[in-house]
Amino acid sequence: MTLSAVLLMSGMAVRTVSAQEKPIRFAFITDNHYSVGSTSIQNLRDCIDDINGLDSIDFVVLGGDLTDFGSDEEIAGVKSELDRLGRKYYVVAGNHDAKWSESGCNTFKNVFGYEQFEFEKDGWRFIGSGCGPDMRMAPALLPKESMVWLENLEPGKKSIFFNHYPQDTSVLNYFDVTRILKEKGVRFEIGGHWHQNRALNYDGIPAVLGRSALAAGGVPGYNVFEIKDDHISVSERRVYKHTTVQLPPWYELDLKPLRDTVHYDAHGIPDSYPWMRYDVNDEYPCVKDIWSISDSGNIVAGFARSGDVAYYTTSSGSLRSISLKDGSRLWSRDFPGKIFSTPAVEGKYLVFGCTDGHIYAVNAKNGKEIWKVKAEKSVLASPVIFDGKVFIGASDGKFRALGLKDGSPVWTFSGVEGFVECRAFVDEDQVVFGSWGNTLYSLDTRTGDLQWTWKIKKSSRMLSPAAVWPVKSAGRIFVAVPDRRTYAIDAATGEEIFHADGGRESVGLSEDGGTVYVKTMYGTAYAFRADVDFKGGELPLDLQLWRVKDRSGYEISPTPIVERRGTVMIPTDKGNLLALSAEDGSFLWAHKYSVALVNPLEVWEDKGRTFILASTMDGTVTLSQVD
Repeated sequence: MTLSAVLLMSGMAVRTVSAQEKPIRFAFITDNHYSVGSTSIQNLRDCIDDINGLDSIDFVVLGGDLTDFGSDEEIAGVKSELDRLGRKYYVVAGNHDAKWSESGCNTFKNVFGYEQFEFEKDGWRFIGSGCGPDMRMAPALLPKESMVWLENLEPGKKSIFFNHYPQDTSVLNYFDVTRILKEKGVRFEIGGHWHQNRALNYDGIPAVLGRSALAAGGVPGYNVFEIKDDHISVSERRVYKHTTVQLPPWYELDLKPLRDTVHYDAHGIPDSYPWMRYDVNDEYPCVKDIWSISDSGNIVAGFARSGDVAYYTTSSGSLRSISLKDGSRLWSRDFPGKIFSTPAVEGKYLVFGCTDGHIYAVNAKNGKEIWKVKAEKSVLASPVIFDGKVFIGASDGKFRALGLKDGSPVWTFSGVEGFVECRAFVDEDQVVFGSWGNTLYSLDTRTGDLQWTWKIKKSSRMLSPAAVWPVKSAGRIFVAVPDRRTYAIDAATGEEIFHADGGRESVGLSEDGGTVYVKTMYGTAYAFRADVDFKGGELPLDLQLWRVKDRSGYEISPTPIVERRGTVMIPTDKGNLLALSAEDGSFLWAHKYSVALVNPLEVWEDKGRTFILASTMDGTVTLSQVD
């Protein structure tokens, strides 16, 4: 007779533990910032060893910033460490994995095999996605592909969502994300980024952020989550050298169904939205949208234009050709890698770089391939066509000059430290570009020989002159660098002439080349003469033409500034275009295209009117006219 039969005959019922009553326990490691030669590696190993010693962990989630710089070496290294986990693990990318990625985020996807995840465990669904920003300095933005993926999830399942960023105004499309999550049944969110344990609430969705795995106060650690009967608790584990201490729960909550009570305006913007809203377009009717389209992918680069046709690329790997008359698509072609390169066009040749490791030239009329040149790594940089040649950098430590007609090598400079992201400045004398190896290079246009290099005095590679598109005037090269300065460098020698306070990665020249325009990170723009008579140290305020508040607030977009017909146009990281007077910096108008970063503009004049072709990182493309 079985034990069950004995129990039944004795009047005792057999009690089966239901899936709901069985606790789900998982570990959450975040912000380990794996970097070769740093203590971050041992910190991660300590956390992994501790998890492997626990019997009751069902799975592990990594909450982003797995690496410090997103390099191929770091991604391979952290993957090797994580594979030692004795549990199934899931990862989401953080901004450090995406912004400085030499592969354009391809390596992360290829190594881990996905960019989003979804799985179920004992009645709960766990979902996660990356956060952006992909390759361009801006606040976080869930990519268009991730938003489409979320939209297509089955609704109504009780779920927990993982993302590196807090889903508040740290994320440009936070309101769309939280709206979709509520529709899908999400009851709780888990993130990182702040390197500390924090309880938050995102428009009605309860959430926590987890501590960094790094040894804060000398002690690495992570959090353990337990879900039982729809009740969640969170406890921190601190991994000391000879022992581990699990602290009492620092957060507990009953996870209940949620409904969306947020009020949205006609543009889908919630009352909590803190920045410039779409009603600014009614306030300044001098800027009128002729047409606007929405792409299915993120756009993280500018345009090439030829007559009434424009070309742009998407981070999902597409090259598009559209009519400027109405925005209709003329043709489209997909490529096997993400694209962050602003294309260049001359005649029938349309040229761009791709993260599949090739430089392509296609026929501008139909997108058919004319030639392609293989690099040894991804090509994130934007090409320049000059004197029948294509000038472009890559992530393989090389900068190339190629024949426009057939892609034949003219010269290759192999001494680049770090990877190249920018569009170079090119004229008959020199090719100037920066890299994520702290260095600005000047090469001979004809031979590719090194003329000079320039470095900022600070050693952090995150302060490299790499994202800025250099400009040249009055025998000087001008770059704005993340150390929050703008530098004037002698174009012939590479010697620093002076620097100006303020700026990050965005500069621009006036139409006549005589004036330099800069925006800072804190709502200010300024201008000075390119040939200003000053050498050594910081440019005094009295030698600047003007310095004004530009209404941008905190602003980190790397997009170049454009001046036309006395109007200085400043693209922002929150979908706004701001216009100042070139004469005195006074505010002229503002226009909102979307909530996401404005990419490099295409601006031209026709019959006394100014036309602006703008795209934003969330896939919006708009043609506007300024009266």
